[in-house]
Amino acid sequence: MVVDIPQTDPYANYCAHKAAIDGAITRVLDSGRYIMGDEVLSFEKEFAEYVGVNYAAGVASGTDALELALRACGVGDDSIVFTVSHTAVATVAAIERTGAEAILIDIDPDTYNMDANCLETAVSKSYNGRAIAIVPVHIYGHPADMESIRKIADNNELIVIEDCAQAHGASKDERGAGTWGHMSAFSFYPTKNLGALGDAGAVLTNDIDLVEKVYSLREYGWTDRYVSDIPGINSRMDPLQAAILRVKLASLDAENKQRRFHAERYSKIIDKSSVNVPYVQKGVQHVYHQYVIQTAKRDELREHLLGLGIGTGIHYPVPVHKQPAYKGRVGTSGSLIHTESVADRILSLPMYPELLSTEVDIVAEHIVNWAYL
Repeated sequence: MVVDIPQTDPYANYCAHKAAIDGAITRVLDSGRYIMGDEVLSFEKEFAEYVGVNYAAGVASGTDALELALRACGVGDDSIVFTVSHTAVATVAAIERTGAEAILIDIDPDTYNMDANCLETAVSKSYNGRAIAIVPVHIYGHPADMESIRKIADNNELIVIEDCAQAHGASKDERGAGTWGHMSAFSFYPTKNLGALGDAGAVLTNDIDLVEKVYSLREYGWTDRYVSDIPGINSRMDPLQAAILRVKLASLDAENKQRRFHAERYSKIIDKSSVNVPYVQKGVQHVYHQYVIQTAKRDELREHLLGLGIGTGIHYPVPVHKQPAYKGRVGTSGSLIHTESVADRILSLPMYPELLSTEVDIVAEHIVNWAYL
């Protein structure tokens, strides 16, 4: 089946910045410096300033960013970390790579983010001092309820590390995602709002001691070259990716604005049907990494759209705790009823800055027509 309107299109984003990206790549090649260097340092400074924190550490992927942030905060063997099951599996994989146990919390069925009430219930149980951190995920580009989550964390002396892999530029009450926690982790996978042309990630914080731990951990635990003070890994940001990200960062706000324009257009048309459109809390600036609708006949609608040459996605079809590698990870968090319910109903429509308004209209109108068949 030929897909005329893909669900996402990182190549289109490359084409939109082609001359500047090609120039940045040539600049790195001509520099003779192919590991770390000035491009990475410059991107770290520029991205930290964009998000609104003091420090950033570029690393090899978003998964590594979350793992290294956790390790910098003292999470390790026998620790407990609270997060959600409705997320990319990378969130839980990163937690478990530290040796910690993930306790999975149910979501708010409107925003799809961690339910603070469920979190408070889980945190109130006795974990014999093992509970260390909370990892809220700003899913789809809508910030989690960070005021409530941070209050719970502070009352229980827990660390908060934000998973911002889908929330570049998102905010609540003009406070950006990535500024609420003790640390935050970003992914620059090619389909992200700020996407590299390969894997890359970053850890952000206002705490110089924490970022210096990440600087060491990402490069074998070195403080002095070739001497490992602590066990670390190799997770250095590629300077080619840093140079590409510097180009794209300049357009991030404009591209997020275009995503919101597309989302408003989708919602205006689709809201006339029985299909549920995304909910946005008051004061939230959503950045629509994904535009996610709900319908009880999700699979039927997906096949219908594919037959018309329209690509869609499911983010995510199987909650982490239902996947073979992670069964039994619910722990004592209680029921995950909303997590399990939405997995059968959600559908991600085409969403990227280069999408044409006419294409948005076509997709939306096909959905409305299908709903009334």
